Amino acid sequence: MPNASTLRLRIFDGSRQLFSKPASFLVRIVDGNQRQQVWKEFPQNDLTFTNLPFYDNLFDNYTVLVSTDGYKQAGYQPVKLSSHYVTTLDIMLIPDDPGFSFVNARWPSAKSAYPFLASDVSDGAGKTRYDNLLDRSEKSLACLLNLGEAMSQIPLSQGTPLDYIKQLRWDATFAPAQDRFFAWCDVALIDQVKVAAAAGKFAVEMDPGLLHPGATSSWKQIQFGEANVQLTFHENDKLVIDGVNCVMLEPDMDYYRDSLAHVLLEVVPNSLTHTLSDPTEVYVLRWIAGHTAGIPEFAPLYSIT
Repeated sequence: MPNASTLRLRIFDGSRQLFSKPASFLVRIVDGNQRQQVWKEFPQNDLTFTNLPFYDNLFDNYTVLVSTDGYKQAGYQPVKLSSHYVTTLDIMLIPDDPGFSFVNARWPSAKSAYPFLASDVSDGAGKTRYDNLLDRSEKSLACLLNLGEAMSQIPLSQGTPLDYIKQLRWDATFAPAQDRFFAWCDVALIDQVKVAAAAGKFAVEMDPGLLHPGATSSWKQIQFGEANVQLTFHENDKLVIDGVNCVMLEPDMDYYRDSLAHVLLEVVPNSLTHTLSDPTEVYVLRWIAGHTAGIPEFAPLYSIT
């Protein structure tokens, strides 16, 4: 008979707070041998499961799924359990039709966090441009804030990727979209990413021009199983800003770390349905991944309602 392991499961909502509405949560827990250990409804948002089998091998890589009516199912795999300590897993559930709260993302806060939003125009013009984006495409603004927060959490040997961005591109061809943005960055960022790749923090993306037309080089963060930042460079697009040699940067966040999974489960379906990656999905995946990795909370300037 295997020893026992313990899992604590906490369920949060899109405000990044413990789920506050009365709900019945269907929890499914499957071990690494694909044996179902739990499939039951619970009213609590903070649950502890004891006596889960501990095998002391790959069967301890559990899968946990949570759902409730009116909300998208969420889960995580692998959840590594042990007989020597309690494993805590935080899961976020957002509505089937999620909305946005940008109360904390108004212009003063946004320009303070990301000066490159209006480094090329006056404060008034920058505010107008930013507010127009909010009015026109909430998903595009959510993507921009997702990427800004995630990039702020990537330590390079010198600063973070945000420190190298000089100007956001707002012209029609390169305007912020719901799955990426384009910006002018200090060319020194390329060497910084190469150093990070040599340290095992990024992996080079081969043939970046296939999925990013015009791109010359690209690296993807490999810290998490999902929602890693990809930094793609268009080194033939150049500009000098305040005496700094810059190239065009195209950051985005894929649902999946594995390249094949990204193509089969994200790129191909998006192509067939003519859709783009959803920033609300990225928000949930990145938040769960960050909590599981034990890094500072992924907390962009907006939340999901």
